[in-house]
Amino acid sequence: MISDSLNFPGDEPALEAQEPTNFVRRLNLSDFRSYRMLDLAVDAQMIALTGENGVGKTNILEALSLLTQGRGLRRADMGELARENGSGGWVLSVELEAEFGRVQLGTGLEPGEMGAGPTRKYRIDRAPVSSARAFADHIRLVWLTPSMDGLFSGAAGERRRFLDRLVLALDAEHGTRVNALEKALRNRNRLLEENVRDEYWLKSAEREVAELAIAVSAARLETVSRLAALINQQKERASPFPWADIHLEGELETLIATRPALEAEDIYRDMLRANRGRDAAAGRTLIGPQASDLVVRHGPKDADASRSSTGEQKALLVGLVLAHARLVKAMSGMAPLILLDEIAAHFDSARRAALYEDLSGIGCQIWMTGADKSAFAEAGTHVHILDVRSGSVAPAVSS
Repeated sequence: MISDSLNFPGDEPALEAQEPTNFVRRLNLSDFRSYRMLDLAVDAQMIALTGENGVGKTNILEALSLLTQGRGLRRADMGELARENGSGGWVLSVELEAEFGRVQLGTGLEPGEMGAGPTRKYRIDRAPVSSARAFADHIRLVWLTPSMDGLFSGAAGERRRFLDRLVLALDAEHGTRVNALEKALRNRNRLLEENVRDEYWLKSAEREVAELAIAVSAARLETVSRLAALINQQKERASPFPWADIHLEGELETLIATRPALEAEDIYRDMLRANRGRDAAAGRTLIGPQASDLVVRHGPKDADASRSSTGEQKALLVGLVLAHARLVKAMSGMAPLILLDEIAAHFDSARRAALYEDLSGIGCQIWMTGADKSAFAEAGTHVHILDVRSGSVAPAVSS
């Protein structure tokens, strides 16, 4: 759960840019996607990767996104990340400028030997750690990709996945709880599908589901509440990115909002028992965090985000992601790494200028991609432009 000792937005002064920390200073890749070898040193807050489509710009953002739990911004299987005709594995290493000095984070896929499958490895300063969970002590990540453009009008499951990434940037244990809940739900669904009548097994399964479901929903609710409070605090600030009115909707969320956690857990367990027949017929558990939805409205227009224009939805999503980055910084004390894929493609010059101004003021390191380096002209001297070609990256040559 998110610690109560962390500052709550609204109780502290307005956020200000601070000295750069949690910045990537060196990135090394080996046999990763299109890169046989890459050794990239950077010394900038804002980095723009430019080049033709298909040369490997997004591959670099994807590599950086693997420094948090999960499968990265493309949600690819780890084996898919290995370079074609390479060793079958891949390596990612970054040197990070952290609060108390530099730290090296590394991960990769090690090919199996003697018929064994590949193994994912994690290291901090070359010492093995068990998972990417350990990286959360040194780095937090926020990202936005073109695949998220239809988030508000798409399926509720995509919004839940988006919300879980927001929570994970604040609460490093959330991913473990979500995975455990999915496993517990599959177990209960299997028991119902097989028409198991043993009350001991069913109660045990439902007890596990209830405990995890309350924890997952509570973490989501807390993140949404804190994010909504920060947005409300800053919504009068002039910006071409409209503020979002957000809340979490679902039967379990309503229950948690009005009852103590232990009581809510007991009530939900009773709901699971009462709905066994209906859930068995549906082939899934119908009530719980797996059925909730993140509801987003266009704040200035007081309209459903899904009914806004494509451009308005994109601007609304950008504003929401930037607010989340500010929240992560305020609550964790770490400026998150922000990854923005093809961010400027659909914005005019005025909105691009406002975006780069907002980004530079957060105090985070930002990695962006774009086919045309002219799209980053409004960032002026704040941006370091790199030219990406197949398998290589170099400083862009001024035209």
